[in-house]
Amino acid sequence: MNEEGSPRGGESGTPPRGASPAHHASDIAGRTVAWVDFGGCGPPLLALHGTFGRGSVFAPLARCAEGRFRIIAPDLRGHGHSARAEDYGARAFVADAAAFVEHLGLGPLPVLGHSRGGVVAFQLAAAYPETVSSLIVEDVGAVLRRPEVAHPVLDVRGWPRSAASREELGAAIEAAGVPDGGYFLQSAVRRRTPEGTRWELLFDWDDMMAVQDSGMGDWWADWLGSSCPALLLRGGESPMLSAAAAREMCRRRSRTRLVEFPGAGHWVHDDDAEGVAEAIADFLAR
Repeated sequence: MNEEGSPRGGESGTPPRGASPAHHASDIAGRTVAWVDFGGCGPPLLALHGTFGRGSVFAPLARCAEGRFRIIAPDLRGHGHSARAEDYGARAFVADAAAFVEHLGLGPLPVLGHSRGGVVAFQLAAAYPETVSSLIVEDVGAVLRRPEVAHPVLDVRGWPRSAASREELGAAIEAAGVPDGGYFLQSAVRRRTPEGTRWELLFDWDDMMAVQDSGMGDWWADWLGSSCPALLLRGGESPMLSAAAAREMCRRRSRTRLVEFPGAGHWVHDDDAEGVAEAIADFLAR
């Protein structure tokens, strides 16, 4: 089966400033891991996406980061072009991130995590402190469950996985229960099949239920389990991390700074890419 948008093999050097992102696929700990190096100058920053995402979702942030830091973003297990897995437990994601950093020989380095990837990031800092020099957590709290979060899990069982066109796939996803399917469509690719061209999602809905479920819980011990400098980013209109919860995270963990983005939702790096890039660059400079 052929598809458009598959990663290129190889692990060549850093792309020159202004170059297109370089996509790679590596065998790490016996599993295929797809990742994108957005290139440019500045210190490398590992970026971990949230559920339903892939490394390429950080493209707008990477453009704004040009000359300030260089984003390297893997597709987490079961997402994007990385291999699916039997285990979507929290510790499996953390072990993957540690193995990825070791494979590239980049640690210790700053780590950014959005949503579910944010939980992975601060758990990585707690479990593998030699890997993380500083921590940037985007719009996720130390507790991810009801009642602290009104809707921590999106029930996507049985949702459509493919359609004849990208537009039809987006409409079908929206009809299933979300007002805007654009985020999901970032993981859609066009494939040529014996039945003709189809647009298909790179993830499996049942896998995504397992990913969400493994993120549920009280993670205070992990949040407080590292001592590196930390930056907490919160969308002012986000339903996932309340202002009170964000302030409590900063109060209880030393060397933690909070930056809020009025008007931004859960995907702060999309709603205010320039603002997030500036906040990260300032944090790294400090």
